[in-house]
Amino acid sequence: MKYQQWNRAVCPDGARAELERAGIPTLAALVLGARGYDTLERAGRFLSRDRGLLQDPMLLRDMDRAVLRIRSALEQGEIMAVYGDYDVDGITSTCLLTRYLRSEGGQVVPYIPDRMEEGYGLNREAVTALKERGVSLIITVDCGITAVEEAQFAAGLGVDVVITDHHECKERRPRAAAVVDPRRPDCPYPFKCLAGVGVALKLVLALGGPERTDELLEEYADLAAIGTVADVMRLTGENRAIVSLGLSRLRTAARPGLRALLHEAGLDERPLTSVTVGYTLAPRINASGRMGCAGLAAELLLTEDPVRGAELAARLCQLNRERQAIEAEIYDECLLRAEAIPPEERAALVLAGGHWHQGVVGIVASRLAEKYSCPTFMICLQGGKGKGSCRSFGGFNLFAALEQCADLLEGFGGHELAAGFTIREENLPAFARRMRECVLRQTEGAEMVSALEIDGELEDAGLLSLEEVEGLCVLEPHGTGNPKPVFQLSGCTVAALSDVGGGRHLKLKLTVGGRSFDAIFFSATSAQAGLRPGDRIDVAFTPQINEYRGWRSVQLQVCDLRCALTRAQAEQALYERFCRGELLSHAEAAALLPSRTEFVNLWRYLKVHSGPAPLEETAHRLARNIARASGGRETVMRTMVCLEVFDERGLIRLERTTDHLHICLNAVEGKVDLEDSRILRKLRKLMDG
Repeated sequence: MKYQQWNRAVCPDGARAELERAGIPTLAALVLGARGYDTLERAGRFLSRDRGLLQDPMLLRDMDRAVLRIRSALEQGEIMAVYGDYDVDGITSTCLLTRYLRSEGGQVVPYIPDRMEEGYGLNREAVTALKERGVSLIITVDCGITAVEEAQFAAGLGVDVVITDHHECKERRPRAAAVVDPRRPDCPYPFKCLAGVGVALKLVLALGGPERTDELLEEYADLAAIGTVADVMRLTGENRAIVSLGLSRLRTAARPGLRALLHEAGLDERPLTSVTVGYTLAPRINASGRMGCAGLAAELLLTEDPVRGAELAARLCQLNRERQAIEAEIYDECLLRAEAIPPEERAALVLAGGHWHQGVVGIVASRLAEKYSCPTFMICLQGGKGKGSCRSFGGFNLFAALEQCADLLEGFGGHELAAGFTIREENLPAFARRMRECVLRQTEGAEMVSALEIDGELEDAGLLSLEEVEGLCVLEPHGTGNPKPVFQLSGCTVAALSDVGGGRHLKLKLTVGGRSFDAIFFSATSAQAGLRPGDRIDVAFTPQINEYRGWRSVQLQVCDLRCALTRAQAEQALYERFCRGELLSHAEAAALLPSRTEFVNLWRYLKVHSGPAPLEETAHRLARNIARASGGRETVMRTMVCLEVFDERGLIRLERTTDHLHICLNAVEGKVDLEDSRILRKLRKLMDG
């Protein structure tokens, strides 16, 4: 219904058993094995969340120069500016570094540019204003790597610049006192996926020295966790350690504004996970920057006054509601415009408008990219110029594509998956054409499809116990690179369904394997799903614990659903997966492996019914006829495996066109050992795990 394709992984049975013997719960072991962490060593490395994952900050290129310049500013009593970005990553980066420098006695001016008036990154007007306030050192966080001209301008005013960033580098880097960015081509730092706030944290750890590492992590990991999750960074390796530590500190962090925001967002009693941070806390902080009031969020994270913190928290929640309303209006308009574009011209979706709110078009671009399965570019026009936000789909590298369009752009920056740019209005048609060409080149003309990655099919619904679902917590924190587990249950019966949440969501009662489960499908309705009680469906879901009036139960949070396959369709799908070389479970391999009797029955049938001309049959009819002739229970998929083995061993020549089979018997002298078949060896290997 929602995704065009379900990609189901398989955990080797031997790997799952090994992980379970080590004490890892069954569902968690299944996920780990399916994601390639199929040995104790690999799983142990991935599951680790301790501080041992943290790399030495001095491995970052230019970190030594940054430390020397900032320590000098502290010692000399210089006025410093921490210059950030207006998103959550930039705001948390700004506040983290500002707090640390002030705690060291530094005179610090936190500065976040206005999204509407100044745009992204370092700008000359801001540099001039900071110089007039006595600033002699600007430290950028989450920005600056493309500020070549701005850094040169600052130097001309006598203002030094230390750049800390995590965005992709262009060919020219700014000439600055230091340029710290793990994505620098010449940077030896082993972990390249730090958020901007992660780089800021590394700077603080470098300034504090190794002996203060534990103390500083305790103090600042909460801000680093929020920014890392909000910026959708990979939650593996070092980020996993940073976010895990930060989440554990978030509840007890002594920040009046942050505590007030947790209360205002209704998170007082709820577990604080990466998901609650990403979907509840971060949007409220982000709303201030999107609505042109980023200073409010920075003040919230810096204030020591609980009363002021409560006022700011209420204001951020109100701004978030306003943002949601504006976003919905723009999204509805864009849906109409997108539907008017012929599908063949939607390899890349490029939309421009003169009245859109610059602060929310990035979110709309994300939603459109998901809906239309293509990279999406949203451009806000004003005075003949456009400011664009773009979001990727299917792994398309936005930054590389923007580089190929550089001659059409005034400027650009960002990541592979999300970026921003400026463009003249007259260049929009050429930009749209070239971007479509970039997509078609990368995909070789194939249509992009929305795909749901599934960690495994549960053949036993009994695995969905409270204990097993709770055991999935060992996989936390979830995010990019470590998504929430998704499982599949096939052949579920819809016992009941109803629209809830003002008609916006679908609630289901499902039965399967003698068990009953409540399920919720967000942003879907019964009309859209086309379901009725009694329908049989396959459901892809994330299991979760639902608590209501002291009663705890397993609930399925539906990712997608589809009509259940018939037995014949399921067999055909399994055989095709095997032909594509996909990994099969022990049970699936066993279901495909023919018995000796089935080989004999097929061979006898072919000997009787084959003549000078090829025997022409469909797979279904052939399996049915053999079963009738032999009194057996041949299946289509095992009959096809038998034919493939005969063909491989030279007994027949098999040709397939759609569902039709053309079979010719070959003249063979002597006996042929079927057990030496590559196909049979592969199936038996899969069965052995």
